[in-house]
Amino acid sequence: MALILALLLDALLGEPKIIWDRVPHPAVLMGRLVGAADKRWNRGEKLRLRGFLVTVGLLVIGLTLGWLIHILPDHGVLEVLAVAILVAQKSLVEHVRAVANALRRSVPEGRKAVAMIVGRDTAEMTGPDIARGAIESAAENLSDGVVAPVFWYLVLGLPGIVAYKLINTADSMIGHMTPRYREFGWASARLDDVLNLIPARLTALLIALTHGWVDPTPILRDAPKHRSPNAGWPESTLAPVLNVALSGPRSYNGVQKDYPWVWPEGRRDAGADDIDAAADALWRVWASLLAVAVIVALL
Repeated sequence: MALILALLLDALLGEPKIIWDRVPHPAVLMGRLVGAADKRWNRGEKLRLRGFLVTVGLLVIGLTLGWLIHILPDHGVLEVLAVAILVAQKSLVEHVRAVANALRRSVPEGRKAVAMIVGRDTAEMTGPDIARGAIESAAENLSDGVVAPVFWYLVLGLPGIVAYKLINTADSMIGHMTPRYREFGWASARLDDVLNLIPARLTALLIALTHGWVDPTPILRDAPKHRSPNAGWPESTLAPVLNVALSGPRSYNGVQKDYPWVWPEGRRDAGADDIDAAADALWRVWASLLAVAVIVALL
């Protein structure tokens, strides 16, 4: 029942600015914890070992914090609020739709909006580049920010979702193949890959099922080609559903990357309407998760 209430609460309220402008969001607090660990331990020798120990520590903190909240004698109120905050469905949809609305006004505004949700260079993006970036972000964050938290809540309860979000935050901050983080962030990146292994593929399945897509061939063909072991699955499913080619060339920090296309036979003129279609797909998957939560509650 807690998951049902949390999903509905997030869909209704999202992330109210009136609250999070006044107090730090839990994601911000998690980021501060990871940042403090980075500053304290990412130096000296044996950086991979240090990063491993930090990752284990974050996992234990997440599991313990989730358990402590779960056992509070508050009739589960705080647990519902915690899950609603950690499942970022409405916020994700709002960020994705903001790109569509900005792109309809102008390409420069679209670039500014998409820069809020992608890490690639945006200064030279065309309209289709902007749309592709927004759709890819929608697919990846649907898995990381919605399906995976719900999955780990169903598996391990509140300890599972809190621990997952901490590790996912660590991966986003230190799990990079840069000189500073190649060794120190290795453990958090690998653990995040493992934790998202099932949710990413489950996300692909839910996208396909909620759109009546029954041909696994292009998904099985394109997902393994993706630079990410997990993000390729939701992208490779959303691409044929929308009939839009995803991935492909892009630039990071001025360096051009010629990544292979996902659904290369799809359209390469994606626009604002395609972004909105991706946002609609997010709600379809959310509805399927709500249905699963209801079934689990009835068992």
